[in-house]
Amino acid sequence: MRELLIIQTSPLGDIVHSLRLVAALRAQQPDWRVSWIVQDIFAPLVRASTVVDQILVFRRFGGVGSFLALMKEVRQRKYDVVLDLQGLLRSGLMLKWARAHRKIGRSDPREWAGWLYEEKAPLPPGGPQSHLMDILLQFCPLLNARPELAAPLQFRSMEQLNLGFMQPLRGLQPVLLFPDSRRERTKWGGFAPLTALLIREMGRKVVWAGSKYLPCRESLPDGTFVNLTGNTSLVSLTALINRADWVISNDSGAMHLATALGVKTIGIFGPTDSQRYGPYPLNSPTNHVIKAPLGDLHLLAVKDVLERFRRIEAVSRGGTYQSVAPFAR
Repeated sequence: MRELLIIQTSPLGDIVHSLRLVAALRAQQPDWRVSWIVQDIFAPLVRASTVVDQILVFRRFGGVGSFLALMKEVRQRKYDVVLDLQGLLRSGLMLKWARAHRKIGRSDPREWAGWLYEEKAPLPPGGPQSHLMDILLQFCPLLNARPELAAPLQFRSMEQLNLGFMQPLRGLQPVLLFPDSRRERTKWGGFAPLTALLIREMGRKVVWAGSKYLPCRESLPDGTFVNLTGNTSLVSLTALINRADWVISNDSGAMHLATALGVKTIGIFGPTDSQRYGPYPLNSPTNHVIKAPLGDLHLLAVKDVLERFRRIEAVSRGGTYQSVAPFAR
């Protein structure tokens, strides 16, 4: 087995993209044994991935002593290749101190990390403004692999989950919504009224998920809405997404996880560029983007999002979608 060390500690969306890169490599070259340096809060997700064999935990607030202990653990093994997929000074130092035959970083690093690289992956034709997934896929040819995605990601079951609330309603799996986002400027405020319209006008069951609790103060019929915000672990997130019919999300790591799992996804975008940060690949029939007028999420009307969802869903069902009877108000 060849030894590969991945350095990608955070955030969630970048970790998902990096997992897809590793899945692409292992699909073509299954003799890689993959170790991964990851931040402690994201460790459960990476540990559960079927393409990762070992994790090395970076404790962000562990101080210098914790960092040095991690580097001591990293240096216990000599790797064939180390890839710094993050491109920060911290990750560059990790790459520099690792023992390996080849050490490869990004061509668009930040914080002077590029000075620490022995070798750099080229940028795609779109340059540093390309989608991160396109940037990361450029590592493939350096390892004699094609820069193309593999099958959807898979994760090991780490929890015994009771997902009875994800049972179909009227023959349709729930619509899973992620109303939160890491940045306030990418957070659309219309998820609560959209939930009410999905339930009352389209007869759908709706589930909210996310790490931060957000209330939904709409009055909704029993059995049609479940709010899991503030009560969603990273590992349970993969199970929830896999049981959903659709995922509708702000620009977030959860949106990227949904696309990586192959679930039909709609990303709601305001000021950020969907060409760089949207669900990948952008031309996939399961990946969609709704852009706010003038990039201002305050201008994106709830009824416009609902109408776009109706049309997108109809097309996804081959134009045969028939609206079910709405719930009584």
